[in-house]
Amino acid sequence: MEENVPAGRCVVAVDGPSGSGKSTVSRRLATSLGGRYLDTGAMYRAITWAVLRSGVDLTDAQAVAKVAGEVDLRIGTDPAGYGVTVDGVNVEADIRGPEVTAAVSAVAAVPAVRALLVARQRDMITKAGRIVVEGRDIGSVVAPDADLKVYLTASAAARAARRSAEDASDVAATAADLARRDQLDSTRKADPLAQAPDAVVLDTTELGIDEVVARLRALLAERSVA
Repeated sequence: MEENVPAGRCVVAVDGPSGSGKSTVSRRLATSLGGRYLDTGAMYRAITWAVLRSGVDLTDAQAVAKVAGEVDLRIGTDPAGYGVTVDGVNVEADIRGPEVTAAVSAVAAVPAVRALLVARQRDMITKAGRIVVEGRDIGSVVAPDADLKVYLTASAAARAARRSAEDASDVAATAADLARRDQLDSTRKADPLAQAPDAVVLDTTELGIDEVVARLRALLAERSVA
């Protein structure tokens, strides 16, 4: 039987490494709650796409920050189809490509970029009221007062298998890339990938999407989120 979650303001922060199921779980939970959905990773990917298109050196933090501050980045919050544009160009497909994937950790590590996007993310959360937000620093930095903080994880093998199935890539190569990104994201100085102290840790290795969503709804019901 589906848990009853009270209507009203509700902020759910979903963090975790790539391949842990964050995006699928977050979108489905948002739909289930009748709320909005924010993919913060897509925002960093969009900025990375703009940086790559500009031709600036990825190691030049000032130049990267300048690009981030000048582009017109727009992202929706409809879990059924949120849309991402940069200067009016739809980049939803491009930001998932290998070039952006290889560079996004470097761009996301620039403090000025993080400060800019975190401010936007907080504003979007406030305006939405009822929203599921996914990323790597949501519970620890972006929304520390979230009604529910969840850290999704899974075995390295499961994460690599899921991601390679999504983009038809070699499992071994995908595993190596995920390990590289985990290392970069968890060791960066600005807002590293981290589990918030009060987050609920959920290993999704052996769980289906519906099972994960059901558990999260049960946790929200326990908290009687209004």
